[in-house]
Amino acid sequence: MFILPNNATIIEVGPRDGLQNEGNVVSTEHKLQFIERLQKAGIQEMELTSFVSPKWVPQMADAKDIMANVEKIGRQFVLTPNEKGINAALESGAQAVAVFVGVSNTFNKKNINKTTDESMEALKPLILKLKQDGIFVRACISTAFYCPFEGAIKPEDTLALCRQFVDWGVDELSVADTIGMATPAESYELFRQLKEAFPDVLMTAHFHDTRKMALANIFAALQAGVDRFDSSAGGLGGCPFAPGATGNVATEDVVNMLHRMGIETGINLDLLCEAVQTIEPHVTNPVQTGMYRLYQNQA
Repeated sequence: MFILPNNATIIEVGPRDGLQNEGNVVSTEHKLQFIERLQKAGIQEMELTSFVSPKWVPQMADAKDIMANVEKIGRQFVLTPNEKGINAALESGAQAVAVFVGVSNTFNKKNINKTTDESMEALKPLILKLKQDGIFVRACISTAFYCPFEGAIKPEDTLALCRQFVDWGVDELSVADTIGMATPAESYELFRQLKEAFPDVLMTAHFHDTRKMALANIFAALQAGVDRFDSSAGGLGGCPFAPGATGNVATEDVVNMLHRMGIETGINLDLLCEAVQTIEPHVTNPVQTGMYRLYQNQA
């Protein structure tokens, strides 16, 4: 008999992961409105933006402006791919940074033109320095289950990569089903092993809803002891370097499921849907998530 937690934490990734692959360039003003509405809904942990080359991800060209104007509430992450990005983030006042590596070499090469080992070699001194300076470090593990180029990923390979990050002192592991191919059985088994191996590290599950199994995978991760989940308001997002990866699991659907099971998140579902309503006119695809459609019909 599994025991579900009383509380769960949602890490909202919509302002960064949700918008990075958006065809329209969303204005800084509208991004800040989106973030403000998410904060009012009760979001306490959020991925705000990323300090990456505007050449590759033009949507994130306003990272400094976002950091300069956002209200400082809770833990706010910025994604940083390398030393240049980390320095820019710290100069902008970031107190928590996220780094990312793919378990799959092929994915990693197509994403940042480095093998997994080359990425880890470059990140090690940066992470050690960040921890020495008291910065919260979140390690995002891409293609933890499947790769669009290499297929199934061995669980032991994902665990080995996570172990390196843990040995360097990261505070959190965000383990991602990047292309949304994982099954609930695979979700439960990988997160069971991760929780057993790294009981003292914050463990977060990151699911995409490509095959409409994200909620089932979250339920399986809950059974494995995970109580932290990345999600994107409106189900926005998808990795630009992962063919076939559709949007992230929708925050409003995750919150609804958790609340219906008696698991508190501290998030107001109506205000969350209002935040989605704020950003929807500025993205190319209409929001089709279950709870948002219900909210619109009841409005």
